[in-house]
Amino acid sequence: MPNGSKRLLQTIAANVVRLRRARGWGQQELAERSRVSLRMIGLIESGQNNVSLAKLGGIADAFQVAFSELVGAEGGPAASRPGKGLRLWQGSRPGTRTELLHSRQAARTVELWKWTIAPGDRYQGEPDLPGFSEAVYVLRGELTLELEQGAQVLRAGDCLAFPSDRPYAFANSGKASLSFIVNVAG
Repeated sequence: MPNGSKRLLQTIAANVVRLRRARGWGQQELAERSRVSLRMIGLIESGQNNVSLAKLGGIADAFQVAFSELVGAEGGPAASRPGKGLRLWQGSRPGTRTELLHSRQAARTVELWKWTIAPGDRYQGEPDLPGFSEAVYVLRGELTLELEQGAQVLRAGDCLAFPSDRPYAFANSGKASLSFIVNVAG
C-alpha cells in the first residue's frame, strides 16, 4: 500500500467491519476463516496497520468478495474506471508501485494488476491461499522472478505462470524501470 495512505487504510477498515458484521461474525471467526491472526484483524479494523496484499486477499476470500470490494470506497469497486487503477503498494524507491486494474468475483477469484518497479527495488510476496497462481507478462524492462526453485529473468514480451501459494518475489536488478502485468487466479 502507498506509504502514508491513511484514507485507504480507513476505507479498508470500514469495509472489513461492514462485511464482518453483515455476516454476523466476530473478529475471531474472521481470523480463522481468513488465516489472518486475530491481532492483525484488530489492527486492520482500527485502520492502523499497513497490511500486506496477501493478507487482504485472504480476507476477501473469506468474505467471498472481489478484492476490489474490500479495498474500494464505500464497498464499491476499487478500479471501476477504464485505465484507472487503485495503487495499493509503493516500494522504497520513487516509481515503484502496483495498481489493481480489475477484479471481479467469479467461480474463482481473478485479479489483473499492473506493476512498476524502479531499478534496484523489489517486492517480497507472501504466499497466497492454497491453489492460487499468478501469470506475469513483462511489458518493459527485466523482471527477476524469485521462486523456490530459483530465480528466473523475464524480459519484455516474456510470460510465465507459477503457483503463488509459496514464497516468491519480484525484483528489478536492471538499470531501467520495469513494468509488467500480473493475473492472479485462485
